[in-house]
Amino acid sequence: MAPYESDDSTTAGDADDPRAGRRRAARYGVPVAVVGVAAVTIGLVPALADSGDPDLPRISAQKLIEKIAASDVQQLSGTVKVSTDLGLPDLGGLTGSLASGATGSGDGSSADPTAKLTELATGTHTLRVAADGPDRQKLSVLENAAEYSVVHNGKDVWGYDSASNEVYHATTDAGAGTARQDGTGPTPQRLAEDALKAVDSTTDVKVDGTAHVAGRDAYKLVVKPKDANTTVGAISIAVDAETGMPLKFTLTPASGGSAVIDAGFTKVSFAKPAASTFDFTPPKGAKVTEGDTAGHAPGTKSGDRSPAASGKGADKGTEKGRGAHAGPDGLNVIGDGWDSIAAFDTGGEGLSAGAGGGGDLNGLVGALGDKVKGSFGSGTVLSTRLINALVTDDGTVYVGAVTKDALVKAADAAK
Repeated sequence: MAPYESDDSTTAGDADDPRAGRRRAARYGVPVAVVGVAAVTIGLVPALADSGDPDLPRISAQKLIEKIAASDVQQLSGTVKVSTDLGLPDLGGLTGSLASGATGSGDGSSADPTAKLTELATGTHTLRVAADGPDRQKLSVLENAAEYSVVHNGKDVWGYDSASNEVYHATTDAGAGTARQDGTGPTPQRLAEDALKAVDSTTDVKVDGTAHVAGRDAYKLVVKPKDANTTVGAISIAVDAETGMPLKFTLTPASGGSAVIDAGFTKVSFAKPAASTFDFTPPKGAKVTEGDTAGHAPGTKSGDRSPAASGKGADKGTEKGRGAHAGPDGLNVIGDGWDSIAAFDTGGEGLSAGAGGGGDLNGLVGALGDKVKGSFGSGTVLSTRLINALVTDDGTVYVGAVTKDALVKAADAAK
């Protein structure tokens, strides 16, 4: 440990102005429960930190969080190592197929980002990322003898799978800045910002020394929930001492063992990437699939809306659920912070009835889950080391980084 080490530990209740901290945190994306869902569908693996801890000036946890919130890195390029160990069974190519089916991507394009990035739900992956402001990003997934890339340049969003020579193309409003400046993938910055949304009086936060990450001096911020209902044990964030940008993100589960999510830069530069980095022209002979306007799920028509998106099925939780409020994309979010639970109605019947005509799939999911009962009725809980989901027999889904008992209580309260 370097001579510098802050034993300053803070919660939102201990900060000078907790309301100000909450306002700053409001700029972050979604509750940690929904972050977990994103991690499941995108997938995240350990980044290598340099040895030797740097000597840096003291900083409090509150000031370091403020430094992250104030970080405004617009230009960068680098390599990110990511890994996820959710404890999921090996389902082969089923994960990608499920994503295509869920979004209605009937064309089955291997370049569709929704399906392709879902394949990163487990294992170790190397990503190359680049960004130049809100309208130009690129993420490439390096595979054996192949590469998959997502490029956002102005109004165009391209996905390219070199293994199949397939291209996916969608458009967005030019200059709208709909893509995140840190790209479309699971970067440490994106994960850290989402996790810090849950920092409140139910959280212990402290600065735990320093580290070298990707050749940069960094502070180590440790976030630990107090809530007994969450499956999150602790989160460690390496924060660049100069820019305030998170360089490494590690999440360990309350159950112990290895990290569930570990993502970090192994190389990073804050120089402006060459403009050509974001150029893309479909290769000769490539199959090009045109998608819908960005902002709608690929393969979903702009006029189509799911029950969750239209608000159907969310009324139960809104009227009777504990602390329910509207979430992103029409989700009904029950609770706050670490024990947030996302609830939505599938618009059909549950697993027992073979929802959506997927009888074989429902049978598989039912076999992998645990049957539960409550005043809500009955359902099946699907569990990982971080995310648990309750699918009721009438088609309502409750999901979050919370215990199985917490899901059942939420379902009971919504009745």
